[in-house]
Amino acid sequence: MEFKLALLAVKDVNISKKFYKELFNQNVILDLGRNVTFSGGFAIQEDFAWLTDLPGNSVIEKSNNMELYFEVDDFDEFIQRIHNYEKIEYVHQPKKHEWQQRVVRIYDPDYHIIEIGESMTVIARRYLSEGYSIEETSKIIQHPIEFVEKCK
Repeated sequence: MEFKLALLAVKDVNISKKFYKELFNQNVILDLGRNVTFSGGFAIQEDFAWLTDLPGNSVIEKSNNMELYFEVDDFDEFIQRIHNYEKIEYVHQPKKHEWQQRVVRIYDPDYHIIEIGESMTVIARRYLSEGYSIEETSKIIQHPIEFVEKCK
């Protein structure tokens, strides 16, 4: 058995397709009309209740029980993109975790949570360039030494 992708139920496939293409640079690799697969390994599906023979009211919004996770090299530039995009609803404003990663969470047009985090590779490289050792960087960013070594 092989896992293929995650699928998000959406109300309007065209609105969601535009959102993921414009804000997240996702390329459409398969467009079947009501079903669109993106280069990032996930898909969106309009009329999910119809597809699955579920009652329409069983497909709920804003369940807050899963998220898509993206990393960006330039976190500040992405935050500016969000500010320039129309109608973004935040789960929370940008914040920094104890492992030094800046993140923000927003809702997509159908209220799926999207987390955007600063690349951990970029963070490791930043500490290394500031003169921290591999071991110190590993401790600060709470990632294994092997990860930090690969970031050099």
